[in-house]
Amino acid sequence: MAELEAGLEEIRQSPRDAGELKMIVRRPDLGVREELDTGDLDVVDGLVGDTWRKRSSRRTADGTPHPDMQLNLMNTRVVALVAQDPSRWALAGDQLFVDLDLSEANMPAGTRLALGSAVIEVTAEPHTGCAKFVSRFGADAMRFVNSPLGRELHLRGINAKVIAGGRIRVGDIARKI
Repeated sequence: MAELEAGLEEIRQSPRDAGELKMIVRRPDLGVREELDTGDLDVVDGLVGDTWRKRSSRRTADGTPHPDMQLNLMNTRVVALVAQDPSRWALAGDQLFVDLDLSEANMPAGTRLALGSAVIEVTAEPHTGCAKFVSRFGADAMRFVNSPLGRELHLRGINAKVIAGGRIRVGDIARKI
C-alpha cells in the first residue's frame, strides 16, 4: 500500500485538459483482450467489436447493458502503478487508457472529450474495482482505487458513452470540449 500511495504525486501530475490515448483494448469475448492501434466508436455499440452490448448489468432493471457504461477509461499513470508492466494493462478490463486527470473535480459527469473523430461523454455511473481486479492486481490495489481519495480521483477510472461516432487511434489526444 505504501508503494501505491507513493505514486499519488505522479498521478496528480496528469494533464487536465488534453492527454494522450496510450492504449485501446477491445474485449471480443469473455476474458479475451485485443490491443488495437485503431478503433471505431459507435453511439449504439460503443467500441465496435467489444462485448459491451452483450454483457448484462446489475445496474439496469431488466439486466441489459447499461447505456452509461459503454466505455471504461483509466488513467495510464494509475494502471502503470497497479499493473507494474505495460503488458498487464489490458487485464484491467478497460477499453481506453489515457494520460489524463480523470478526477471528479476535473472530469465530472457531463464532461465531453473529443477523441480522434469521435466525441464521448463522462457519465455518472461509478467505475469501481471488482473481484477480477483483485485477482489480477491484488487486494491493496483494490483498496487503493476504492478508498475515499481513490474514488474522488477516479483512480479505478470512469465510465463514458459515445455521443458522436468516429475513428480513434493510439496517440490521439483526448481533449476536453
